[in-house]
Amino acid sequence: MRLEPGTRVLDLGSGSGEMLCTWARDYGICGTGIDLSRLFTEQARRRAEELGVGFRVEFIHGDAAGYVHGEKVDVAACVGATWIGGGVAGTIRLLAESLRPGGIILIGEPYWRRLPPPEDVARKCEASAISDFLVLPDLLASFGDLGYDVVEMVLADQDSWDRYEAAKWLTMRRWLDANPGDDFAPEVRALLTSEPQYLGWGVFALMAR
Repeated sequence: MRLEPGTRVLDLGSGSGEMLCTWARDYGICGTGIDLSRLFTEQARRRAEELGVGFRVEFIHGDAAGYVHGEKVDVAACVGATWIGGGVAGTIRLLAESLRPGGIILIGEPYWRRLPPPEDVARKCEASAISDFLVLPDLLASFGDLGYDVVEMVLADQDSWDRYEAAKWLTMRRWLDANPGDDFAPEVRALLTSEPQYLGWGVFALMAR
């Protein structure tokens, strides 16, 4: 996205703040992150201090759903949390309210590599239904339908996505060993023994037409 020093970035659902913190360190951006998790917000603030960029970024504990920044930003992002706007379209509309003319919207979203046959397989892929996600060509077309051009994208390749997913398995197994009677145990067990991976992951940079 050709970030330059002083670029203003808003990150809704900023999590542990890694994106804003490393961009502040590497590119000199200024940023604001909003996240509903107090734990993540505190972690993000510690990360900013660790990287020496606390004066460039701020992290606010709050609900990103409906949040509009008081000052227009150059980049408005939501990476992996489009539920805040009720889906991709609603999140893009929300981000656009904080974006300056000619700015960039950054969306991170799963997509189907191929459609899972039954709905129960979709649910094992962390979707409530097949309709939760689109196949990649339809996702790209949906951006155009909303009046945006895709100006850059990064897709996780199968190996990197598999490593991301597999890194959770040992944690899940140890949690099951420690919490066999927990109400969430059957759900975690189902995830640990889920069907082969149908999901892909991409981050898409968009500009209004």
